[in-house]
Formats: sequence, structure tokens, C-alpha cells
Amino acid sequence: MSLAVFHVDAFTAKPFSGNPAAVCPLEEWLDDKLLLAVAAENNLSETAYFVPRAEHYELRWFTPLCEVKLCGHATLASAFVLMQILAPGRHSVHFETRFRGALTVSRDGDFLAMDFPALPPWPCVSSPAALLAGLGKAPEEVFQIEDNYFALYRREEDVRNIRPDFSLLEQLHPFGVAVTAPADDADFVSRYFAPSYGIPEDPVTGSTHCSLAPYWSRRLGKAILHARQISARGGELWCEVKGDRVILKGQAVLSLRGELAI
Repeated sequence: MSLAVFHVDAFTAKPFSGNPAAVCPLEEWLDDKLLLAVAAENNLSETAYFVPRAEHYELRWFTPLCEVKLCGHATLASAFVLMQILAPGRHSVHFETRFRGALTVSRDGDFLAMDFPALPPWPCVSSPAALLAGLGKAPEEVFQIEDNYFALYRREEDVRNIRPDFSLLEQLHPFGVAVTAPADDADFVSRYFAPSYGIPEDPVTGSTHCSLAPYWSRRLGKAILHARQISARGGELWCEVKGDRVILKGQAVLSLRGELAI
């Protein structure tokens, strides 16, 4: 059999920047082992699969090593494939996910706007030794949610200069690690590391902004925020905090389309 595959650069308007995701439309779900094997073959931080249902699409995301509960850039990439390539007349698409419920993506001018759950972080009572040693520079504070730590630094330069020890951060599984600080030319910057998921550094991580946006919204006293992720590829998002939801806006660019022989 053959499987259609699209590579989409998410959270950017320029090819070969932002975060690349693979998107594979399906008619019905394949075996999970095959989904994981295809994700490993794609060798990108995320491969998204969606299956059409009556009025929505079921959506799942896989790293090269495992399935994840929430992914922003591969959701943006999936909506881009649906709304720009497969059904260019669509104004919005409704996804149902296994772990985070309903997610809706709508056109907003030149952007796609994703309606995601807000996941505000709480103070971490005791930071793991592997986290502090793995980052190499002590943060001012550490926050967390159920599967991510958030290390707060004073300056954008501090975040840029982090040289993580991935062998130590890998010991934190199932936690990934975001580092963040006020931005020089935006509201805040971040980077994200998840080596235990097969992602040493993720270029642009939409899902962490479900937590970063509520935190910076409270700290800066504003509901609408401009965020930059300052990995080597880099990308940017516009975030709006609306109660228990966060609207994440970004752009995307198609970089490859083809077929996988299975």
C-alpha cells in the first residue's frame, strides 16, 4: 500500500524554518506499531495522522519514539494540509483528540488560529537535580505541569546561551523542559528540550505555549502576546489567553509531498 505524506514547516512563513511536521491523511486507523514505524521513518519531531468522521477528524501525533498527548505545530500542519491543499475552500476544521479533547483551527487572515486548552503551570516545589545540572545554568524559578518543566530566566541572552546536557534531561521522562525569558523584540522567548521523546531540541513547540501564554499573560498583564522560539530554525506565534483556552496563531509552508510505500 502507499500512504500520502506532506512535510509542512509550521509557525513560519518562510520555507526551511519553523518546525517541520509530517502529515499523513488516513481513511481508517492503521495499527499503532505501523504508525510509530512511519513516524520513525519520517524522523521529524512529530508525525500527525488524521481520519475523517462525519463532521470532524480524529487526530493523533507521534514522535519517532512514542505517541504524545498534545502537539501544536503538527496540528497547525494538519489544518494547513486540509484547508490549503485537500479542501482549500474550508474556513475551519474540527479535530477530536484522545487526550486533550476537541481542537478547532480557523482561518484568521494570513494565519491559522488554533483553539487549545490553557494549561497554567504551578511552582515546582523541588526541582530535580537532573534538571538543574542538565541546563547548566540555574534558573530564577521553575514551574511545571503534568509533563513539562518550565525554567524561568532573566534575559533572552540566558535562554540563547543554554547548552543542555541531553543525557541528564533524558532522565526526567515523562517530562520535557522549556526555558523561557522576557524577549528583546517580542513579549517572551523560549526553547524546548525533550530528549526522552526522541526530540533533543524542538524547533517551535506550540503545545508549551498553552502554559507559557497563561504564565506570561499574568506576569505582563496582557491577554495578547507575541512569542518567539529561538532554536536554530526558529519561529513565532501570536497567543491570546481566553479564560481556560489559548488561541495560538501561526503560519505554515509546504516543503514536500509524496507517498510512502508500506
